[in-house]
Amino acid sequence: MSSYKKIIGDIDLTRDLSLLLLIGGLYSLSVALSNTFVNIYLWKQSGEYLDLGIYNLTVVVFQPLTFILAGRWAKKVDRVIVLRIGVIFLALFYLSVLFFGKNAGDFLVVLGALLGIGYGFYWLAFNVLTFEITEPETRDFFNGFMGILTSVGGMIGPILAGFIISRFVSFQGYTIVFGISLTLFSLAVILSFFLNRRPASGRYCFVRILEERKYNKNWRLITNAHFFQGLREGTFVFVISVFIFISTGSEFAIGTFGLVNSGIAFVGYYLTSRLIKKEQRKKAILAGGILLYAAIFLIVYDISYTKLLMYAATIAVAYPILLVPYISMTYDVIGTGWKAAEMRIEYIVVREIFLNLGRVVSVLAFIVAVSFFNQEKSIPILLLALGAGHTLIYYFIRKVKIPSPS
Repeated sequence: MSSYKKIIGDIDLTRDLSLLLLIGGLYSLSVALSNTFVNIYLWKQSGEYLDLGIYNLTVVVFQPLTFILAGRWAKKVDRVIVLRIGVIFLALFYLSVLFFGKNAGDFLVVLGALLGIGYGFYWLAFNVLTFEITEPETRDFFNGFMGILTSVGGMIGPILAGFIISRFVSFQGYTIVFGISLTLFSLAVILSFFLNRRPASGRYCFVRILEERKYNKNWRLITNAHFFQGLREGTFVFVISVFIFISTGSEFAIGTFGLVNSGIAFVGYYLTSRLIKKEQRKKAILAGGILLYAAIFLIVYDISYTKLLMYAATIAVAYPILLVPYISMTYDVIGTGWKAAEMRIEYIVVREIFLNLGRVVSVLAFIVAVSFFNQEKSIPILLLALGAGHTLIYYFIRKVKIPSPS
């Protein structure tokens, strides 16, 4: 027991907390295996940045729309059922990719919609369950350990997928990888049946919590911060993998990038979850944001695979420093907000709306850049502009003041 406590700290692992971590771990492994390679799969079919933009724009448009619907269902039915629906839609996405095969590029909107809907249901339920299952004392541990699981998935998934894809001719390797992801999501659905049911009651007050930004300064600041977080994520989530493929022509190189990134992040998430204290959160968020922006200068000009690996290592250090305290601070703001216990679902929905609005603006800017300007010149400038998103988070959270529990 003492050695167990040394690893995780003075934390009581409940059954639901452990199950939620397992489900999140399966999700992370499946996404690490396949999501990066879906973009490469589509790129190899058309070689057009615009197609990737349309696909990713569809994802980030459907995701917030689904969040609003999923929030209503979570309030009227059960959060665990909503989680299950999300995983089922994600499984349908991979089934569709397998079914469309080499013609997947002709169904960009359909695939993007399925993935966006799956993300919407899954993340609404996962975030609400995180809020309900964790306490202020366990949130840094949960977010840190979830980061560790994500990193483990990121180490195993891309390198395994890259190896499998590179061993087969044509698109056969992709079929195998997408099939494995489908199996992992099926396991996550099975695990969800062991979570305690969490029915909700009361009216769904999405608009009222949106208006709460007028009355609650902390809530306004944290939602603004999430918009700027989305600005970077929207484009960076897919364009880096394309850079790697263009530089090397190898899916295995993408897997190596993921291995380096996640291996370092694994250590980073463990250390930050154990070392960063509440009073150090804002300084950590500032440091992480600055480091993330500095990393962009490695890849905007004269891209090489060596520089991309250096970028992978740098962001692997920066993301844990920023995200662990930032996510915990977000939940603390929600937890001290107006009618937090009754309106927790609405708070999560509004937060995700702002995050995804940032992503939508980001991908729209990418589409404009590649459609109307010289791609070689416009993409580096765009990355420098959008990449400031995480650094700007600090501008908002520095004014957040969490009231002490009475």
